[in-house]
Amino acid sequence: MRILILGGTVFLGRALVDVALEQGHEITLFNRGRTNPNLFPGIEKRYGTRDGDLVELEGGHWDAVLDTSGYVPAVVRKSAHLLARQTDHYVFISTLSVYADVSEPDIDENAPVARLADESVSEVNGDTYGPLKAACEREVIESMLDRALIVRPGLIVGPYDQSDRFTYWAHRLARGGEILAPGRPDREIQYIDVRDLAEWLVRMVENQVTGVFNAVGPAVPLTMKQLLEAGRKALNKHSVLTWVEDEFLLKKHVDPWIDLPLWLPDSDHESNGLFRINARKAWNAGLVFRPVEETFKATSDWDAGRPGNHDWKAGLSIDRENDILRSWHLTQQT
Repeated sequence: MRILILGGTVFLGRALVDVALEQGHEITLFNRGRTNPNLFPGIEKRYGTRDGDLVELEGGHWDAVLDTSGYVPAVVRKSAHLLARQTDHYVFISTLSVYADVSEPDIDENAPVARLADESVSEVNGDTYGPLKAACEREVIESMLDRALIVRPGLIVGPYDQSDRFTYWAHRLARGGEILAPGRPDREIQYIDVRDLAEWLVRMVENQVTGVFNAVGPAVPLTMKQLLEAGRKALNKHSVLTWVEDEFLLKKHVDPWIDLPLWLPDSDHESNGLFRINARKAWNAGLVFRPVEETFKATSDWDAGRPGNHDWKAGLSIDRENDILRSWHLTQQT
C-alpha cells in the first residue's frame, strides 16, 4: 500500500513508519523537515507547513493517510479537504481527552465530547487540547464521511517519548534506591505502548477499517502497584517502593501528573474514570498489548542513550523526592 503520514519523525509517527516499512508498504512523509530530518533516508519526503502551503501534497494519491500531527480544526480542515480527493482512507489520531466528562469509569466511544464555548479559539493548552481535538475529528469526518478512522489513544508510552511521563518511572526505577510511589497502590492505570498502537494502526489501515475507537490498555486491569513492581523487577530489583498517601503529597504541593506522572489523587473526582476507559471495541478489533516489563526495558534502554543533562519535562528532582520521603518517614514515627 501507498501510505502518507503527516508527521512521522518524532514519536508515534516514527513508530508507524517502522511498522509500515516492515510490512512492505510504500511510505511518504509530509512535515516541516525540522525534526530528525535525516531519519528514514530511503523514503519519499515532502515538505511544507500544514497551516500554510500544501502544494507538495497536490497531485499525489495514497491508499491511506495517517494524520499524527493535527491539533487545530482549521489546519486539519485544509489537509482533510485536500486529501479527500487523493486517498481512500483517512486515519486521524485523536485523544481520550476529547470526552466532556471522565468522572465515571467505562466511558466508551459514544460518550459526549467536549466543545469550546468560543469555536474561534485555536491556542492549544491544557484546557483547549481535548475540545480542539474533538473539533478536528469533526473536520475529518465532514471531509471523508464514511472513509475516516478516528482513534482516541490514552497515554502513549515507550521509546522516543519526549514528554517524560512514563519515561520518568523507567529512569527512576532503573536508578534504584528508595523510590517515592504515589497514592493508593490499588488505583487502576491505563496506557498504551507506542509500538502496540503503531502495529494495530497499520493493521487497521491494511483492512481499511473505519469508525471511532478508544485505544488504551491493558485488557486486564492493572494497578499502580503492579505497574511499578513490574518496572522494579525488570530494571532494578534492589530498589524499594515507599508508598506515600495522596493527602500528604498534596500538602507538600506535589503536582499530580506533572511532578509524579500517572498519579491522580482520589480527591480528583473529575478524573475518576480517566484510567478506566472502555476500549473493548479496539480490543475486539485486534489491539493487543505486550508485557509492561518489555515497555519498561525498551524505554529505559532508549533513555540511557540520552544526554545526561536532559531537561526533564515531568517528574521530581532527586533532592525534592528525598525531602518528601524524609518528611513522610517522620510522620510515620509519631
